[in-house]
Amino acid sequence: MEGSVQGVGFRSACCRRATELGLYGWVRNLSDGRVEVQAEGTSIELNELRLWCERGPSTAKVRLVRLSHLPITGDDWFEIRP
Repeated sequence: MEGSVQGVGFRSACCRRATELGLYGWVRNLSDGRVEVQAEGTSIELNELRLWCERGPSTAKVRLVRLSHLPITGDDWFEIRP
């Protein structure tokens, strides 16, 4: 995600939402001010997380969400990474 997405609780809120949706993966801050999310689940759940990421928590100002397809890792949890 790009925009005002660091220092606004984005990672914690994203982790909660992904867990609610039953997704697996992680969220982390990048050194250039963006936030990166990798999630695994059904296409419906992933779409719900994408829609949430486009808004983010109320304190965020998301400007852009870029999607990409990555290989499945098989993780069975969702975590906040440093």
